[in-house]
Amino acid sequence: MILVIGGTAEGRVIARELAARGEGVLVSTATGYGFDLAVRDGVPALKGRLDSGELADLIAARSIKVLVDASHPFAVEVSRNAAAACNLAGIRYVRYARPEVEIPGGPLVVKVEDYHEAARRACDLGRTIFLTSGSRTAPVFYGLARERGRRVVFRVIPDPETIRGLLAMGVSPADVVAIQGPFSEEMNVALIRHYRAEVVVTKESGREGGIREKISAALSLGLPAVVIKRPPEPPGAARSVAEAIKLAQDHIRRLTDENKE
Repeated sequence: MILVIGGTAEGRVIARELAARGEGVLVSTATGYGFDLAVRDGVPALKGRLDSGELADLIAARSIKVLVDASHPFAVEVSRNAAAACNLAGIRYVRYARPEVEIPGGPLVVKVEDYHEAARRACDLGRTIFLTSGSRTAPVFYGLARERGRRVVFRVIPDPETIRGLLAMGVSPADVVAIQGPFSEEMNVALIRHYRAEVVVTKESGREGGIREKISAALSLGLPAVVIKRPPEPPGAARSVAEAIKLAQDHIRRLTDENKE
């Protein structure tokens, strides 16, 4: 069986394609929303964040032979746990690395190294921050924004757990945009205008993350876009969905052939 660490559009494609090719597939997602999408695709799934030990236990319990890590480019801890679990269990780890896109230059595009720097720069650049970089680091932005008298509008996936977390932190419901992306430039412009944002924050998350449309929307409105640089991918990562699928299937076939001998 092949375990796919999902939570991305490419993870869904990889899982569906492997299942369509007759492979046994199980998808692991961090959120209930990701779980529902996997089930909708007709692929067995489980939900919840797992550490390396829990993943290793799952690998043993389900007789997993290959793990395909199709988690988000910024889900560094998830990838670290997945690789460690594969090492513990002695199985093949395949990392799918989302292709990078060229980021426009110019004085309004502010590239930063991490979330803390992004929060500082965003607070310097505008009174209302339109945050499109996910909810996991919401406290970093919300805490500093409150200290600096800034407003943060959070655009997040429509996951109940995510929304509850923001509200529990003190974020006003009026500052939560729960909607599934990615979006066109026009849709981004409409949302930014509606909330009267003065700065946009995004991550260098590739075409699938809608980064071009986010930056273009900000620039078309004459607003700064703070872009958080992407963490490096491990050597040997698959650079396309097709390559990730091939690596997983090749390993399964190799194991099958070895068992026949």
